Amino acid sequence: MNKKPLSLLRKTGIAEGISFLVLLLIAMPLKYMFDLPLAVKYVGWAHGLLFVLYVGLAYYAKEVYNWPFKKFFFAGVAAFLPLGTFIYDKQLKKAEEQLSLNK
Repeated sequence: MNKKPLSLLRKTGIAEGISFLVLLLIAMPLKYMFDLPLAVKYVGWAHGLLFVLYVGLAYYAKEVYNWPFKKFFFAGVAAFLPLGTFIYDKQLKKAEEQLSLNK
């Protein structure tokens, strides 16, 4: 089975997680402590785009790999938690390794 959608989901998840941490740990303190709101505007925009892409790719992977809804649900929950996508990536890596073994 093709592992490209899963690989793309993993890469997007890492990018989404990084953008979330940058938003929380850098952009928001700049806005509220130093009155520099532009960081939140641009990082927030990028994070929002990556979030939508991540959830869309999670749904696509659910359809391609015939995952149960529960697995898709946890991908969505992971996107709302700081470090969530990094933790969920471990499960995705195992799934990707399984696909490699099944070839």
